[in-house]
Amino acid sequence: MVLPLMEHQQPCYVFYRLDCQNEAGYEWLFISWSPDNSAVRQKMLYASTKATLKKEFGGGQIKDELFGTQREDINLKGYKKHVESEKSPQPLSSSEVILQQIRKDEAAGGIDAKHQTMQGVCFPVSDDLINALCDLKDRRITYVQMSIDMEKEEINLEERLNIDVHSLADRVPSDHARYHLFCLPHSYEGDQLNSIVFIYSVPGYNCSVKERMLYSSCKAPLLNVIENKIGIELAKKIEIDDAQDLTEEYLLDEIHPKQNIFKQKFSKPKGPANRGARRLLKTQNEDD
Repeated sequence: MVLPLMEHQQPCYVFYRLDCQNEAGYEWLFISWSPDNSAVRQKMLYASTKATLKKEFGGGQIKDELFGTQREDINLKGYKKHVESEKSPQPLSSSEVILQQIRKDEAAGGIDAKHQTMQGVCFPVSDDLINALCDLKDRRITYVQMSIDMEKEEINLEERLNIDVHSLADRVPSDHARYHLFCLPHSYEGDQLNSIVFIYSVPGYNCSVKERMLYSSCKAPLLNVIENKIGIELAKKIEIDDAQDLTEEYLLDEIHPKQNIFKQKFSKPKGPANRGARRLLKTQNEDD
């Protein structure tokens, strides 16, 4: 019924009335036909007017939409295939796949994932933090701050921001320990780099002994999640007790340490070993 209305090289819209109704009346199927061999200008024109047409018709009346570039896309078989695909679960995003794997690993590690390993104490990581770490990996943000909830025994997202290196020190608390990830864009030996640095800030004795010990114990398992589960490549791991140390010069020196060039002095070769006392030579002018 619909296919005879479609021209091979001419895009068009079709509203097909369905048998189902809602409070406003019958519901409709909105079909967008844009054949591959139609003119590019025609495709662009129809694509740009689609939203306006739907609004004028009444978006509440449109139950479903179908888009086709070939006739097989908009026949009955194509429509049924479209309906089945809409019912099937949507593919997981990269961050959702990572989160799913981390949760499986946590379940395998213990009942509540709050277990102690040889490297330290492994607390579960919140969903928000995993999403932020994935965004940092994909360069959508430049900074992530992480904190430990000591009551719930989990690692949470504290902040996710887009900042430059000059604002980094201002993000570091002076009364609590924190973990930080910062992406530093810079050039080195002619290459443009985006180096990610892990920073463990612990403000001396301004935080409790328990807090310092817990952050120290959780650091290695968290780094395992960051590097091996999320897949973030860390250029450097730094521990500081004073936020003012976090200058651009300091970070660059840590990422690209200056090489100490040692030039060995030239040693003058030694002469031959002592050959003993000089011999006395007798000349012909000497008397017997």
